[in-house]
Amino acid sequence: MRVTICDSRKELGRLAAREGASDINKAIEERGEANVVFVTGKSQVETLLNLANAPVDWSKVNVFHLDEFIGLKKTSVSSSRFFLNEFFLKHISKVKNYYPIDSSEAKLDETVRNLNALMKDHALDVAFICIGENGHLAFNDPPADFDTKDPYIVVDLEKRSRRQQVSEGWFGTLDEVPVKAITMSVNEIMSSRHIIVSCPDQRKAKAVASCLFDDISVLSPSSALRMAYDCSLYLDRLSSNLVFSDGRKY
Repeated sequence: MRVTICDSRKELGRLAAREGASDINKAIEERGEANVVFVTGKSQVETLLNLANAPVDWSKVNVFHLDEFIGLKKTSVSSSRFFLNEFFLKHISKVKNYYPIDSSEAKLDETVRNLNALMKDHALDVAFICIGENGHLAFNDPPADFDTKDPYIVVDLEKRSRRQQVSEGWFGTLDEVPVKAITMSVNEIMSSRHIIVSCPDQRKAKAVASCLFDDISVLSPSSALRMAYDCSLYLDRLSSNLVFSDGRKY
C-alpha cells in the first residue's frame, strides 16, 4: 500500500483522480475498455469532480456502484445513484455501460443475482473507495465477511455506520437510515487491479490508523487493504494525524 499525505482535501482529490485516470486509461489501452466501481459520500466529491475533468474516453468505461441502501426510492437524494449522477456522471460524456444498483426491496434477490452474474464478465480494473468511520469497506461493517466470494452481498448496517450517514447530512435522523444494504464484498473489492482510496477529514483519523496498524481481521475490515495487489491511500493532514504516532483511544 502506498500512502500519500496531502496538504488539503483539494490536493487529495486532484492526486487521487490523476492516478485513477491513468489506471483507467491503461486498461482501455490494453483491452479497449475499463471496468470501474465508485463509492459515494462527501469524502469523494473532490476526487470525482477532478476525475470528471481528466482526459478519459468515458465511452469505453463500464461504471458500477460499490453499494446502495435497500428500500430507498431511485430519486432519493440519499441514494448512491443520485450522488454519483450529481457529482460525476452528469459532468462527463456518456459511459459505455452504467450499472446502478436497484434499491427495491421487492427485487432484492433478483438484483443481487443479476449483479453477481454481471461481475463474472467484468473483472475490475479500478475501484474508487473510502474507509468508513467504523473501519468499513463499502458497507462491509465489522465483523465483515472475508470468506464470501460473491461479488455483491446483502448486509445489515451497524449503528455506527448509520450514524455516519446522519452526520454527513444524508438523513435527518438515525431512524430514517435504512438498516440493510447491498454492498460489494471485501473479496470483490480486493480483486480490483488498482484500488484508489480517498480518505480526508479528522473524523476518519481513527479509522485510518486502524487500517494501517490493526491486525488484519474481520473486526477491522479496512485492514484488508494491506493485502491488495495495488492500493493507494490518499489522506489529508486531518485524516493522517494518527499515522506517525498511534494515539488512538479505545
